[in-house]
Amino acid sequence: MLAEREPVTAYVALGANLGHARKTVLDNLAALDQLPGTRCTGRSRLYRTAPFEAQGPDFINAVAQLETRLSAPDLLDALQALENQAGRLRPYLNAPRTLDLDVLLYGQARIDSPRLTLPHPRMWGRAFVLHPLADLAPELVTPADWARVAGQGIQVITHG
Repeated sequence: MLAEREPVTAYVALGANLGHARKTVLDNLAALDQLPGTRCTGRSRLYRTAPFEAQGPDFINAVAQLETRLSAPDLLDALQALENQAGRLRPYLNAPRTLDLDVLLYGQARIDSPRLTLPHPRMWGRAFVLHPLADLAPELVTPADWARVAGQGIQVITHG
């Protein structure tokens, strides 16, 4: 039962580069707060980035901080349901997307399964993750992390 589980702090990355990307990200920041046993306790500014290891128009990115009683796999299921509701298609690796939601961190959990790896294995090399994450938890991003993403262009577009 969700009520019996202790809440865990999780960080979720949001991104979109198809359709009304800004509105989709903002709508889904609100939708995260409606997940069972979950509340959104913080949200980053919105950022614009060129596709990184992907194609298509610029992305709108953000990170949400959640307090959730969902297990990590159940949180992933809930995020994928939101992606599906937004019309997410996966025709090929790194295809443009209406919505991309990734669990970055789930408390101190270390998970390495075929379906879910935590912490997110590529988060530390992506400016579009580190900048919004640092809005919420600057202590999680080290000088070495900043050095890895120094050449990646990113622009703050709003304070949320």
